Amino acid sequence: MEKMTSSIINDLNWRYATKKFDANKKLSEEKVEILKNAFNLTATSYGLQPIKLLVIENPTIKKELLPFSMHQKQVQDASHLLVFCVVTEIDADYVTNYFERVQNTRGTSQTILAPFRDILIQDFEQKGKDRIFAWAKNQAYLAMGNLLTVCALEKIDSCPIEGFEPEGYDSYLKLQEKGLRSVLVMPVGYRADDDFFADMKKVRKELTDSVIHYQ
Repeated sequence: MEKMTSSIINDLNWRYATKKFDANKKLSEEKVEILKNAFNLTATSYGLQPIKLLVIENPTIKKELLPFSMHQKQVQDASHLLVFCVVTEIDADYVTNYFERVQNTRGTSQTILAPFRDILIQDFEQKGKDRIFAWAKNQAYLAMGNLLTVCALEKIDSCPIEGFEPEGYDSYLKLQEKGLRSVLVMPVGYRADDDFFADMKKVRKELTDSVIHYQ
């Protein structure tokens, strides 16, 4: 276990927010599938998965999203651009569909599932759209954190981005028609040889300042 932990920590030390991607290096289909599956396996509140991932490989689309990305060149030069979106309608039908998946996958009886389903439906009806959006957005952050770690383990470079114009992305990608809103962006690919940020030491607090361990 210690050896495995050391390897993981080494991978996380290798990871950094890539400032310059090599536009000529592309992720293999296998690597892209790993990221898709890792996203789908991300833990979410209640297991409801109120998030969706857009995987953009098309160079024209990446280029045209650049003005809505504060002209951060990573968006255009990365192998793939990941856009984390939230589902805009979390209603009784959405919750019911989830519990139908539970029943179909696990064979759990409706007698057991129905009370929990009804509680969730009532809870979401009382939250209101703003609170539901904030809750769903938190799930997108969980997914991005998960993919950042997976990227490190797979030696895929990445750069988490909050600084973009969601309205521009939503309009260009016609996300409203898909019942989605964009909330986070993450270019992935391979670092350029001349990205000098790659060799910089990480700046972090001492472990004793960031972790409180109760024994």
